[in-house]
Amino acid sequence: MPSSTPENPLKGMAIMAACMVILPLMDAIAKYMATFEAMSPAQVTFYRFFFQLVCILPLAVFTGAAIFRPKRPWMNLLRGVLHAAASLMFFAAVKYMPLADVFAIYFVEPFMLTMMSAIFLREKVGWRRWLAIVVGFSGAMIVIQPSYAIFGWTALLPVACAFLFTLYLFLNRAIGEADSPLLMQTMAGVGGTLFMAAALVIGDSTGGTDFTPSLPASWLGLVLLMLLGSISGYMHLLVVRAFRLAPLSLLAPFQYFEIISATVLGYALFGDFPTASKWLGIAIIVASGLFIIWRERSRSKQVETV
Repeated sequence: MPSSTPENPLKGMAIMAACMVILPLMDAIAKYMATFEAMSPAQVTFYRFFFQLVCILPLAVFTGAAIFRPKRPWMNLLRGVLHAAASLMFFAAVKYMPLADVFAIYFVEPFMLTMMSAIFLREKVGWRRWLAIVVGFSGAMIVIQPSYAIFGWTALLPVACAFLFTLYLFLNRAIGEADSPLLMQTMAGVGGTLFMAAALVIGDSTGGTDFTPSLPASWLGLVLLMLLGSISGYMHLLVVRAFRLAPLSLLAPFQYFEIISATVLGYALFGDFPTASKWLGIAIIVASGLFIIWRERSRSKQVETV
């Protein structure tokens, strides 16, 4: 359980919104590596957590030896395993499907997160927040316009990813302030790297093409993989910070902001130009997030005047 009451919901929302706009860069890089560098999703996922650890570890060392004495080591390692498993499923999905399609199916996750926060953390979720989540989800569906082609087994990957990532975010909040965000990300990098190393060995031994070990085919590929790890490490460090400033259920709708970057990157890198209906969906997604911000700001003013 959290060790203290969230201290600054508006700041938490601002951090979360910024992270959600930037994070889809990782998925675009993963799709690029699978499309143009012929790298398996499992190998890309391994490099993501390996380079995340490489980027975060110097900061951990700089803060002193205390960073290596976690109070909840197994929970933090479990966070890394859950995050790695979720990333593997997402990267496998974007290999075969358009970015925006994967995100649209994945967006069952805010529902899962809000329900878990209400049931297990006893966070109060009003009807306006539920409405904002439903509206944002409707906007995501408008962006996508799902076709029959995505309802095969591949469409189950983003759903499984959503469930695992919900558990990961839930642990972010449940752990509270027992360990620092920097330590949590360091331990997650260790857990994710070890898990993906084992997954590569086991998957390749069974002949799975999505688990083929490989090195980057070009210097650009190496740079992109390092960028992938950097974005993962630093953005999720900020996400952990956001969850210490605001409740899970309040931050959940901001994950819809990812569809904006995913749509833009899909067009810029892979030629998927958004239709008029997709732009309408994006506007609805943004409006749902802005409503949450406006509502929270109004509540804050009411508290200040009491």
